[in-house]
Amino acid sequence: SRVAWDESHHCRLLAGMVPDQFQMCRRNLEVMHSIVQAASETKSICQQTFAGMRWNCSSIQRAPSFGPDLLKGTRESAFAYALAAAAVARSIAQACASGSLPLCSCGSVPSEVPGPDFRWGGCGDNLRYGLQLGAAFADSPLKSSKLGTQALRAMNLHNNAVGRQVLSDSLDTKCKCHGVSGSCSVKTCWKGLPSLGEIASELKSKYLAAIKVAHRLLGPRKQLIPKEMDARPVKETDLVYLINSPDYCMPNVHLGSLGTQDRQCNKTSVGSDGCDLMCCGRGYNTYMEEVVERCHCKYRWCCYVVCKKCRRLVERYVCK
Repeated sequence: SRVAWDESHHCRLLAGMVPDQFQMCRRNLEVMHSIVQAASETKSICQQTFAGMRWNCSSIQRAPSFGPDLLKGTRESAFAYALAAAAVARSIAQACASGSLPLCSCGSVPSEVPGPDFRWGGCGDNLRYGLQLGAAFADSPLKSSKLGTQALRAMNLHNNAVGRQVLSDSLDTKCKCHGVSGSCSVKTCWKGLPSLGEIASELKSKYLAAIKVAHRLLGPRKQLIPKEMDARPVKETDLVYLINSPDYCMPNVHLGSLGTQDRQCNKTSVGSDGCDLMCCGRGYNTYMEEVVERCHCKYRWCCYVVCKKCRRLVERYVCK
């Protein structure tokens, strides 16, 4: 992340790139900072999104050296690929709008007619350029016959496209007010993308409803079709997976499961972060932790808040 990205030999510093990505790096050095930033954001947002679940996305930290849980066509790999594809397109689209990329600028002015109380202006995120360049980078490893089975490549390409579709659907109108004394008599509006956390939240819903598929001949070519006979057909907006995930309860190197021993859990929750589900019925240990907090805060004229520091003991629970 600290590389200047101003010389082509810098492209050799990134592990795991296929030849097409390496060539794209050499031709588009200025965009590499956005791609590296997207990879970093994908790691942190994935872990935040799944912090309260048995699979907490910790395996993504080893990228691009993925473990079995992200290499064998699981639900988890479906989410990780979709989020990464959305992240790289979003990062490039916003870099265009910020003026940090010389080959692109603001997104085009929306074709819809503005309302009576606002006008199009500002600098919208260049989603079109982000999707184009992001897809070229994210999809190129999946078009190589050397990497993975045909079914796995088809699955990952599908999920990459789902990530970008969720990103496209999230493009929204953002506005800034103008007027006398802070009034909002006139608004300048543009099209902008939300935070990656919001994209991840939408993709998590799709992860929970993902469809198990098989790569079978349907007509003249192979397609991803539901494994279960009574399942509905796969839509372009569905995440898909090929094999069932481990339960992530116990460590298993071959399955990519780290287990949940010593994971913190919530004693009062009945959700995935609750001690019953998180600890897989093994029970939990209790310990006391001292925390330091701001307390007895007072507002001082003008204009700041003064607080004291208070210490208190908090009961914590970790899985056996």
